[in-house]
Amino acid sequence: MPPTPPPAVRSSAVDDARRPAPAPRGPALRCAGLCTLVFGLLLTLVVLAWGPLLSVDRALAGALHRTAVTEPGWTRLSRLLSDWLWDPWMMRAVLVAAVVLLVRRGERVLGAWVAVTALVGTGLQQVLKALVGRDRPVWPDPVDTAHYAAFPSGHAMSALVAGALVLWLLRLGGARPLWRRTAGAVAVVSVVGVGFTRVYLGVHWLSDVVGGWLLGGALVAAAAAAYRGFRPREGNGAAMWAGRRT
Repeated sequence: MPPTPPPAVRSSAVDDARRPAPAPRGPALRCAGLCTLVFGLLLTLVVLAWGPLLSVDRALAGALHRTAVTEPGWTRLSRLLSDWLWDPWMMRAVLVAAVVLLVRRGERVLGAWVAVTALVGTGLQQVLKALVGRDRPVWPDPVDTAHYAAFPSGHAMSALVAGALVLWLLRLGGARPLWRRTAGAVAVVSVVGVGFTRVYLGVHWLSDVVGGWLLGGALVAAAAAAYRGFRPREGNGAAMWAGRRT
């Protein structure tokens, strides 16, 4: 009777082969550079109070505010979404949950990367708000209130940073296409929705929102590119975090 062969041992090379190849750094670096360039241009126009930009901001804000005043039902819904569901603290709570899950799965470096990116984003937006010191829209009949300076929009930036980081983690972990498409749809609705509600409620100019999106995109793209260059060579559990079974 021939001897029973020993059980095969799955090597890490086989496991790594099953994981999706990480995205190259080039696209992320180009995205970060483009977002930074456009944000710098927008920041310059805001600081210089460029007339055409201010005209567009005022025209759109005025039209939406008139609608908000005459449509209290839509205004209440917008406040609920903007001040609660899409609030920056809610976005931070999503990222805290992601970091905790990563740490529990053994992905401490990746968890720290996400946490630091979120903290840098919060600090960066507050510093820029203080330096630029742009006034928010002022109305005789306001429908909502907000604190701190206007540019860039913290709500818009927080929503984009949270959504982009979650999508990046799903891509990095090899999540199923259905999960990625669903998360992408939620992220897009949240980012666009919060930008619209901030202008609709009369607490931001359009350029504040666009500035928040650009700054958030630059930050996440730069963080993703940096992680691609310095990620640990061994013990990568991103696929395990995404729920893949090897």
